[in-house]
Amino acid sequence: MASGGASVASLWTEVNRCGQNGDYTRALKALGKILQDNRDDVTALHCKIVCLIQNGSFKEALNVMNTYSKLLGSEVVFEKAYCEYRLNRVESSLKTIESAPEQTDKLKELYGQVLYRLERYEDCRSVYTDLIRNSQDEYEEERKTNLSAAVAAMSQWEKQTEDLSLPESTYELCYNTACALIGQGQLTEAFNKLRQAEELCRVSMAEDSDVTEEDVASELAVIHSQMAYVLQLQGRTDEALQLYNQVIKLKPSDVGLLAVTANNIITINKDQNVFDSKKKVKLTNAEGVEHKLAKKQLQAIEFNKALLAMYTNQAEQCRKLSSGLQAQNPGHPRPVLIQAAQLCREKQHGRAVELLQQFSDRNPESASGIKLTMAQLYLIQGHVTKACDVLRSIEEFKHKAGMISALVTMYSHEEDIDGAIDVFKQAIEHYQTEQPGSAAHLALVREAANFKLKHGRKKEAISDLEQLWKQNTKDVHTLAQLISAYSLVDTDKAKSLSKHLPSADTMSFKVDVDELENSHGATYVRKKAGKVVGESLPKEPGQAELKKKKKKKKGKLPKNYDPKVTPDPERWLPMRERSYYRGKKKGKKKDQIGKGTQGATAGASAELDASKTASSPPTSPRPGSASGSSAAPGGSGVVPPRQQKPSASGAGRKKAPQKKKKGGKGGW
Repeated sequence: MASGGASVASLWTEVNRCGQNGDYTRALKALGKILQDNRDDVTALHCKIVCLIQNGSFKEALNVMNTYSKLLGSEVVFEKAYCEYRLNRVESSLKTIESAPEQTDKLKELYGQVLYRLERYEDCRSVYTDLIRNSQDEYEEERKTNLSAAVAAMSQWEKQTEDLSLPESTYELCYNTACALIGQGQLTEAFNKLRQAEELCRVSMAEDSDVTEEDVASELAVIHSQMAYVLQLQGRTDEALQLYNQVIKLKPSDVGLLAVTANNIITINKDQNVFDSKKKVKLTNAEGVEHKLAKKQLQAIEFNKALLAMYTNQAEQCRKLSSGLQAQNPGHPRPVLIQAAQLCREKQHGRAVELLQQFSDRNPESASGIKLTMAQLYLIQGHVTKACDVLRSIEEFKHKAGMISALVTMYSHEEDIDGAIDVFKQAIEHYQTEQPGSAAHLALVREAANFKLKHGRKKEAISDLEQLWKQNTKDVHTLAQLISAYSLVDTDKAKSLSKHLPSADTMSFKVDVDELENSHGATYVRKKAGKVVGESLPKEPGQAELKKKKKKKKGKLPKNYDPKVTPDPERWLPMRERSYYRGKKKGKKKDQIGKGTQGATAGASAELDASKTASSPPTSPRPGSASGSSAAPGGSGVVPPRQQKPSASGAGRKKAPQKKKKGGKGGW
């Protein structure tokens, strides 16, 4: 134990020296000796808390503060809030900061960080704006970086745009600007900013001699992953996938970066390469990922896990994940859509429609996409009328041009012309009230008139045609349609309207036919040969015009064709496949010198042939057999029966071994 003032003074000297050298472990030992002598020394306790924080022992530091809370009071508010923040107790950290009697600059700095983690980006921006305005020290650049990060997050997640005109002097500021541009949809500009951030990062890291190539690659991994994301949004998936895989191979320590990169690879794979996706999904389950990513990022990862389970035919896993997502996000349509998709894969379309209908009834504000899916499922089942009813119930899309076109097409398919006309009627009434006389309104009226005329509803088309003609009295085509429609209803009205038609003289075109035929455009027009004037004599009345008949060419017959002989029914088959084919007869072999064993002659082999001696029994000669042939194996001397020649396929064919050449290598 420390005894006396001199010993305590030396211990404090040791604490001071260790603090300046960064040796906080030795400082803690000295502080422990001081506290053994005086457990209620506030300064020693405060120093111990700081040393524990510097060593990363946040839980132990928080325990010390909680134990001596009455003694320490508000002296360690910042330290307590910081420990809670680092232990991911963000809500507790926020309460600690807000309960502080005085908001110091360092508390405000921490407050901004806490607000960012809680995704209160607008409040975070306000805090950092105030700090930058009211403080001047060496941390101004860090504050601007944090401010730009808040603005980028607002652009990406809340679709709020704000230009603070911050300088892009560092790669962090340049990177945050690129993220804000991505949120605004300016992908080309964002990619260029990321290139600039990459260059600034390389230059900045090169100035530090202690930085290795691995450190540079690890720092660039975030920029490269974001570049790949931009490429993916632009549809350049091959280039994006290459960059993503480069980031994965580096194995960066940031689990959030790995999770986002792996998730984006899964989205590129979709329902293909599912084995690679199953490997990548493990990276999204790393410890601490939930504290590194925004809620929307985590939500997207969970959705993709459920979809991957569906694509890999893990039905129960898919249901479990989608049900969990629905419990966490009861008003979000995507979990229900995943469940419906899984049911459709199991051919349970009816249950899928019921599930979607239940969600639509509970959440009418987000039912548009659900009802479109229901209509698609009804069409798959062949219930076209039900699909039309569902589509007409979507108020958001009810009067859109694409929706009207789809409804009219489906009603026409079902031969429900009245239903299609009713769709046109409601849409025209809507535009008549909201946008009278607009291009969309008049186009819709014209389409309705054309549809009615096409299906023989000329009487019903009259009002539409009159409306169109009043908008443009010079439209001759519409006037002609109107006269045609009135001709069935009111002939007098049709005659009166016909007076507005232009005369034949004004409608005729003065065209020089000869000049038109000789023009450059008609040079390559194929003309029919005209008759020469004067050569053709006038035909007598009643004279029939004879048509030329094409002569049929007689087929060629074989040279040896004999009409008295019946043609061979197997003449179309190859010779060797015919039933009467017996193979070619071999001719007599000529005496060939040197065909026997080396040094033997034909005469000598004949003398040695036992079959030709007087004592040997005669053998039936083989037709076409050559003299001097060797005996059959076994020495019986009997000629083996003739075998059928093998077919063209060569099945069962054996090649006779050739005689060994002199000086050759190997055996037969």
